[in-house]
Amino acid sequence: MASAAQLQESLRLKLDYEELTNCMRCGFCLPHCPTFKETGVEAESPRGRLALMKAAVDGVLEPGAGFEDQMYHCLGCRACEPACPADVKYGHLIEQTRDAIEEHTTQHRWWIKPIRSLVFKQLFPSQKRMKLLGYSLRFYQQSGLQKLAQGTGLMKMFPAHMAEMEAILPEASGKGVIERLGSFVPAKGAKVGTVGMFRGCLMDVLFTQTNVHTVELLSEAGFDVVIPEAQNCCGALHAHSGETSQAKELAKRNIEAFQAAGVDYIVSNAGGCGAILMEYDHLLHDEPAWKESSAWFAKRVKDLSAILVERGHKLPFAEAGSQPEVSVTYQDSCHLRNVMKGGSAPRQLLNSASSCSFIEMKDAGSCCGSAGIYNLTQPEMAGQLLEKKMTNANATNARYLVTSNPGCLLQMKLGIAKHGQQGKMEAVHIADFLHERLAQSTH
Repeated sequence: MASAAQLQESLRLKLDYEELTNCMRCGFCLPHCPTFKETGVEAESPRGRLALMKAAVDGVLEPGAGFEDQMYHCLGCRACEPACPADVKYGHLIEQTRDAIEEHTTQHRWWIKPIRSLVFKQLFPSQKRMKLLGYSLRFYQQSGLQKLAQGTGLMKMFPAHMAEMEAILPEASGKGVIERLGSFVPAKGAKVGTVGMFRGCLMDVLFTQTNVHTVELLSEAGFDVVIPEAQNCCGALHAHSGETSQAKELAKRNIEAFQAAGVDYIVSNAGGCGAILMEYDHLLHDEPAWKESSAWFAKRVKDLSAILVERGHKLPFAEAGSQPEVSVTYQDSCHLRNVMKGGSAPRQLLNSASSCSFIEMKDAGSCCGSAGIYNLTQPEMAGQLLEKKMTNANATNARYLVTSNPGCLLQMKLGIAKHGQQGKMEAVHIADFLHERLAQSTH
C-alpha cells in the first residue's frame, strides 16, 4: 500500500479539483452504475467514489488499501456521464486517481510490477512485438499445443476465468491488415474522402480479418483508406490502468503518424480505442506544444458505423431474399455509446442490411463486464454482469449477437459458451456481419 501521505499529495497534484467539486450529489448516476446496481453500496457508485476522492484530497480520509481497491473496482464504463446533469467528467477523474495510485502503491504482489512493465511498456507499444505475439499464439493454436494443454488439464493450473478466456480466443495472426491489403486501398466508385484506419494492437493480432473487412467496407462506401505504418497502440489500457505517461507517449506517436498521412478522418472499429483517440486533446491538455495537433486529431476520430452512416455511400448489400433471413441483436460498447455517443449508427446499419431482422435487447447499453482487462482483474463482478447480459441476450432468441468492440466480443463469446448456446447464437463484430451481407459481387 502506498504511504497515505504520499498518495494524498499525489492526488492533490493530479486530480482536477474544480471538476471534482462539480458533483452535486444528486444521485442521477446511481441507477446507471453497474457496480452500484449489483451491490447497492454507496461507495460502489460514481457519487460515492467521487466523495472518496474529494475526502482524500481534502485530508478528511487517509487513502489506504480500501480506497485503492474501490478505485479499481470501477469498470470505467462511463455510463454515469450521460446521466449527469452537471456534466462531471468522471472518466477523467478515475484515470487521474489511478495514475496517482500507481505512482506510489506497494499493494501489488511482487510479480505484478514486472508484468505491468512488460505488458504496458514493452509489448503493447511495439508493433513488432505484437506481431511476434500473434505468431506465437497462432503456433500454439495450430501446432496441437492448445489441444494438448486443454486435454491434459494443464489449463486447470490457471484461474478458472483465465482458462475460460483461453478456450474462446479467436485464431491469432502475425500478419496484420497491412500485410494483407497494403497501406493504401482506393475508394470504389466516386470518392467521398480519405480516411486513416486505426488498426489497433490486439485488434490486428486477434481480429485481423475484422480489420480487413473494415477497410473493404470503407472502400465500398467511397473512401480512400490509408493505414499509417507508424501508428501504434492507442494507450487506452495504459490510461485506464494508471500508466498515464506511457499513454501520452503513444498518443503523440499516433498524432504524428496520422497528421503525416493527411487524412480527413481517423476511423476506429473498436469502441475502447475510439474513445481514448477522441480524447487525445484532454490526455495532452497540460502540454502546450501538443495543443493544436491533439485537437486536430481528436476532432477527426470517427467510429466505423458513424462514418459509414454519416459520410459514406450506401453500402451495396445483397438483394432481399438472396441470403437466408437472420435475426440479430446488438450489444453496445460502453465507450462507443457513452463517450463517442455512437449508439444509433450501428442499429441503422443493421436495420438496413438485407434479409436481416433486428431485435432490440433489453439493457443493451449496460456493461457486459469486459471493460478492457476488468474481466481478468475483477472476475467475480465481471461474471455477475455477464450473466445478466446473457439473460437478456438469450431472451431475444437472435441468431447473431453483434457488437463493436473486441473486448465485448470476447466476453459475449464466453457468455455463449458458458450458456451452451454454440450453434444457436454467434457473437460477431459489426464489420464482419455487414461484410457478410454485401452483394457477392463485391467480395
